[in-house]
Amino acid sequence: MQQDLIQKYNNPVPRYTSYPPANFFSDKYTSSEFIRAIEKSNDWLPQNISIYIHIPFCKRMCFYCGCNSCPIADKSTVKDYVKALRHEISLISSSLDKNRKVAQIHYGGGTPNAIYAEYLQEINEQLFETFDFIEKPEIAIECNPAYLDLPYLDILHEAKFNRYSLGIQDFDLKVLKSVNREPSTLPVSDIMSYVKGKNPEVSFNLDFIYGLPHQSVKSFSDTIKQAIEIRPDRLVTFSYAHVPWVNKAQMMLEKEGLPTSDEKINMFNKAHGLLLDSGYKTIGMDHYVLETDELYQALESGNLHRNFQGYCTRRTTGQVYAFGVSAISQLHKAYAQNTKSNEDYIRSIGRGKLPIVKGYDLSDKEIIIREVINEIMCKSTIEWQEISQRFNIDVPHLKNTIRYDERQLKDFAKDDIIEFSDKHVSITPGGSFFVRNVAASFDPMYNAENNRFSKPV
Repeated sequence: MQQDLIQKYNNPVPRYTSYPPANFFSDKYTSSEFIRAIEKSNDWLPQNISIYIHIPFCKRMCFYCGCNSCPIADKSTVKDYVKALRHEISLISSSLDKNRKVAQIHYGGGTPNAIYAEYLQEINEQLFETFDFIEKPEIAIECNPAYLDLPYLDILHEAKFNRYSLGIQDFDLKVLKSVNREPSTLPVSDIMSYVKGKNPEVSFNLDFIYGLPHQSVKSFSDTIKQAIEIRPDRLVTFSYAHVPWVNKAQMMLEKEGLPTSDEKINMFNKAHGLLLDSGYKTIGMDHYVLETDELYQALESGNLHRNFQGYCTRRTTGQVYAFGVSAISQLHKAYAQNTKSNEDYIRSIGRGKLPIVKGYDLSDKEIIIREVINEIMCKSTIEWQEISQRFNIDVPHLKNTIRYDERQLKDFAKDDIIEFSDKHVSITPGGSFFVRNVAASFDPMYNAENNRFSKPV
């Protein structure tokens, strides 16, 4: 991949896991507004339900992390939190049409497997008792492999988890030590073999970060080669986002020394080539999957979707109802975020009140813009006539609704990032890395001067 293009387009842009991005949410949004939105969501599409569970606790705080997480203070805090979370599920589920089915459960954090596995099993059992499920739902959990042993994996199996996302970050022990992260207790290949031995249909993805202290092109390439030998169903290479204004602990990494932008670009390019050469297919700019994976099949059939949990299939997702601190619900016409304070969360739920601190009601115009951005992010192609028919508007009206800048499109085309005409815009095979830049070009709310977004590299 040409480094001059990466330098040209390596600007802060939204990840577009939602539209509008979360930084546009209003702190004037109330719990009452969200309850009304939940009730209305029963009549909105998609009808399927996606559930997100946020477990904020970590046994050890990684310096690079920008997520809402906290160290485990004591066992009673975790117990009180899980009790509140289960109460929140009861509060929200009472307003949901029980004819609707759950297609996806996703546990994120923090570190979900930092707490007792029995707690996770209890939450899942409550969900299984409360809702009906589609055939072969996705029940996913993010895990730190440093806290996985065979008895813990046995309970996760009993809790019916069928997709595991292992946060490896790097196999190099020096890199892990510099970011305050422990290595996997068991060989990752043994974890996969053990779990798949109990259920061959379980899917694994391994997550890695490039741009950390002590990483080099060679060391990160060695890590990716090791991952390829393990052969997970999915593999993600995240660019480290240095945002010390979000997490001050990231300043610790500055003392260790961070790779330059050019070094990061070279890490990405080498890893990208290794993965393609080994048979992995690209999804967006940083996801890689085997041809046999449902995510790739969804890409090929035009049924790929994207939300706060990243890429998923339309079969295994729906409107997202999120539980726990900082969790963000993504309904068709509204977003709502919970408080980031564990104490406030537990206190609010104890009073029977949803702990909403931010939210957003989408206008009809914003729903159209979201659809355009999702099309380019998930399908790599926009057919203007198809979208205009979807919303019963003409193509000129559609282009006036979004930010359609033909000069910008010509610039992308000149750099061989897209091909376009009056009828369509398509990302070229070599342009997938710049898909966020193309999406931002259609976003009327995007301000190129806003450096609160992360850079692609």
